[in-house]
Amino acid sequence: MRNGIVVCALLAVAVFAIAGCGSTDQNAATQAGGDVRRATAWMNPTEGNSGGGSAIFIREGDRITVQVTLEQLPPGVHALHIHENGDCSAADGTSAGGHWNPTGQDHGEWGTAPFHLGDLGNVTIAEDGTGSLALDTDLWTMGGGADTDVLGRAVILHAGPDDFTTQPTGGAGARLACGVIKVK
Repeated sequence: MRNGIVVCALLAVAVFAIAGCGSTDQNAATQAGGDVRRATAWMNPTEGNSGGGSAIFIREGDRITVQVTLEQLPPGVHALHIHENGDCSAADGTSAGGHWNPTGQDHGEWGTAPFHLGDLGNVTIAEDGTGSLALDTDLWTMGGGADTDVLGRAVILHAGPDDFTTQPTGGAGARLACGVIKVK
């Protein structure tokens, strides 16, 4: 009898350990208000374009840093935005919807009110087709499903620069690359 109790106890511990082995599933983390510390948007080219990159979101305490790395893109200045829908299925990236704007502000330049929480600014792509952008903020959250949650949104690289004034898009033009912000 005693061996049976030990076996049952060991099975219970094993089941608990397996169930508690931190899932990287975005929905599970979001529904549970999970402790999401890292998410990535792999940015793929829209139809007729080439190049892309990644946007890596890292949370430390109440701050989130995004590091965007781009390659094989046309040289020049390009707008970078977070869009409201985590959907890059449309050939031209329009399934990502408009700019992510949970605060209902006018479009503008990051850090100079008013601006959308998705207004990341411009990135310069060098002659070799590479570019990068970094931003650190306490205005976003990651996980839990709040309006300020970046998970499940899309990162879009546009064909032209953001003029920071044209409403609601900054006059940035076509969408060159799109990636959904996911935990994985």
